[in-house]
Amino acid sequence: MGIVIGIDVGGSTTKIVGISGEEIKSPMFITATDPVTSLFGAFGKYIYDNGIQLSDIEQVMLTGVGSAFVNSPLYGLPTCKTDEFLANGLGAQYAMDIDRMIVVSMGTGTSFVRIDGGKIEHIGGMGIGGGTLQGLSRLLLKTHDIHQISDLAVKGDVTRVNLQIGDICNTALPDLPVNATASLFGKADSNALPEDIACGIIYTVLQTIGGAAVLAALNSPVKDFVLIGNLTLLPQCREVFTKMESIYHVHFHIPPYAEYRTAIGAALAYVNRDEG
Repeated sequence: MGIVIGIDVGGSTTKIVGISGEEIKSPMFITATDPVTSLFGAFGKYIYDNGIQLSDIEQVMLTGVGSAFVNSPLYGLPTCKTDEFLANGLGAQYAMDIDRMIVVSMGTGTSFVRIDGGKIEHIGGMGIGGGTLQGLSRLLLKTHDIHQISDLAVKGDVTRVNLQIGDICNTALPDLPVNATASLFGKADSNALPEDIACGIIYTVLQTIGGAAVLAALNSPVKDFVLIGNLTLLPQCREVFTKMESIYHVHFHIPPYAEYRTAIGAALAYVNRDEG
């Protein structure tokens, strides 16, 4: 089999990865002003940087909202589209030795995909994600630069803006330690420091996503959640979800190449079909 290229085309950011046999080859992403420019820029840079010839490529698989803008073969290569939720599931499942889980894809918004053995099912989503983080930061911090927001947040103290159980009760509640969040931004005032605000915004987005994921698995045997998407790159991500693990008695996993798992899943949609 030749190289299978998986491409996750967002509104302005495109992620691309090649799969050759069992090997994931040098994932990368490109940002441009529109999805078509982003797609062609990513593809050209990817094959150039990796020394790939067009003749080496067996198939190109597209997914993501921006793939709707592409209706012809890419550079004359065999090109197909696959469902984004299927790609999320395949990409996450490929990284984990777990048969039953919920994939939490944290993009502009967030989607939930349940995997039970070979069954992959989109079970819902929410309009909170990276777009929320950037929008609130524009309003409160006058920037939407995710790197600047993250750097600010590292210096912040979330307990100065979030109300914790210990602020309203001097003893832990059942299943809730005193350092659990009682109210996001419930302690913020007009003199809050930008660093604390940045930390509060990130915690608000991540804790809300985590809580919704746990509720999506309520009354089911699912205890494992696989986090994918750009928000997994935030240094606060592991900190937030590790705390939530101890409260909810579940496991949140961040696989290698977490931000590229949808592109990987797009390629696998072809690889698996070919092998089947």
